Amino acid sequence: MNNQQLQERKQSVIARGQGNVYPVYAERALNAELWDVEGKRYIDFATGIAVCNTGHSHPKVVAAAKQQLDKFSHTCVMINPYESAVELAEKLVAIAPGDSDKKAMFVTTGAEAVENAVKIARAATGRRGVIAFNGGFHGRTNLTMALTGKITPYKHQFGPFAGDIYHAPYPMQMHGISSEQSLQALNNIFKVDIAAEDVAALIVEPIQGEGGFYPAPKEFLQSLRALCDQHGIVLIMDEIQTGFGRTGKMFNCEYAEVEPDLITMAKGIAGGFPLSAVVGKSSIMDAPLPGGLGGTYGGSPVACSAALAVLDVIEEQDLVVRANQIGQQFGEYLHSLQQQFPDLIGDIRISGAMIAMELIEDGDVTRANTALTQALIANAANYGLVLLACGFYGNVIRFLPALTIEDEIVDEGMQQFCRLFKSLAG
Repeated sequence: MNNQQLQERKQSVIARGQGNVYPVYAERALNAELWDVEGKRYIDFATGIAVCNTGHSHPKVVAAAKQQLDKFSHTCVMINPYESAVELAEKLVAIAPGDSDKKAMFVTTGAEAVENAVKIARAATGRRGVIAFNGGFHGRTNLTMALTGKITPYKHQFGPFAGDIYHAPYPMQMHGISSEQSLQALNNIFKVDIAAEDVAALIVEPIQGEGGFYPAPKEFLQSLRALCDQHGIVLIMDEIQTGFGRTGKMFNCEYAEVEPDLITMAKGIAGGFPLSAVVGKSSIMDAPLPGGLGGTYGGSPVACSAALAVLDVIEEQDLVVRANQIGQQFGEYLHSLQQQFPDLIGDIRISGAMIAMELIEDGDVTRANTALTQALIANAANYGLVLLACGFYGNVIRFLPALTIEDEIVDEGMQQFCRLFKSLAG
């Protein structure tokens, strides 16, 4: 069965809304490499959207999952819990930023983590409102779509959405939005839309993921912390894409020396097994009554065992430091390309191994080059690459390599990317 045949089968039985970037069907994958059903090899610069931080099929993660499967696959952590969930919670509260006493709870997806964080904040404050940011992405459930600050493709056709959700501009230096303007917009929300005393939570990505890998300035996150303290608002840090060493810290908000009240975790947490968590200050986390949080599959014993192995691998292989080394290596290639094509590459943003290249037209940063972005994605497979795009304007190529990727694989992949780029740039 080849890729085309499988794609035809997929299109006949899977809803078109659950599309795929590439008609390339994975047969196996190891660390930073992937092979399709036709035997073709690809260098994976996507890692399942920042999920496989420890690479595909890391031996330690595989062994942990197999060992748990030999014992049992599911009992429901809310019925008959198990030690792996307790141990994982202990480790997550230990590595979460800040000195406050913390607790954790487990669900399955990033969207569930965000939704539960909002539930916890509302229970803790007795308030209703939630503030998010333009360009942010928080999930595909009804509540998290309402929080997400971009219509197409995430919200189009799916309303009405949950109420009491408000959006402010996210600071983007490249596009002329300063931290001061964002903070002023927040104060305007308090004057025009909802009183600060009615706001339960403010949720922010320290680096916007789907929005384009724009990092929030350190001073901005510190100002948000002060604002939330002033008004008794729960600060939720969405670290779903930025967590577990991805940006050169275990969690990105550590750069700003900010302790969130709640932090959402997913993606890189369990090496590809479905798991997510909310970790936060105990006084806030304990606000919901027993039975108010959870889910049938939340805290799967297999996923918890895998996550414990992931944390061991991150520590043993010093992957937090490795992320910064990877970013430097990518940067050498991308900055060289930018020097050659300054009219097409408007910005390079590197935060550890969370790397973005924003494409423009004719040197004008206000003109998003979506055509070139789409062409790069469409032709990547021909060069043996798996790439992703993102961005509020749809003009950002993002690189999310495994933190275990070998130097020679980075070099090979980026040399191929440079050839791809030059073939399309002319």
